[in-house]
Amino acid sequence: MALPRSTRPVRVIRLYWPVSVETIVAMTTGDGDAVARDPALVAMFAIVRADNALGDFGVYRSVVELAPGWEFFTPAAGARPTLGTADTGQASPTVIVTLHVPADVRDDVFDQLLDQLIAAHPWEVPVIELTAAALLLRR
Repeated sequence: MALPRSTRPVRVIRLYWPVSVETIVAMTTGDGDAVARDPALVAMFAIVRADNALGDFGVYRSVVELAPGWEFFTPAAGARPTLGTADTGQASPTVIVTLHVPADVRDDVFDQLLDQLIAAHPWEVPVIELTAAALLLRR
């Protein structure tokens, strides 16, 4: 399918990252600095703000979209959850982090970035989605 406009191909990384209830409340009431006070987010932002392709929009670097949310889950008997206990339903305040990476970043470099994000993720089983997309450009 030919795209009718100018676009920039990207890889999209969507991460579901746990935060404190205080962070969710602060974010939803307009406190953008709350992310700098949440230890789990500080680790993720350190990776994004390093000299790399995460959030690369050309004249803008380290672009991150955050959306507040909740993760609901029940750990199985063999799990070692960061939050909750086996066989008991749990809710976790979570931010949905979206990062864009230029599609032409070499696969080995991209894999290293993913490895860093996975290593910093506090969950036993990180929830990270990868998709390909095209961003629209101004005419």
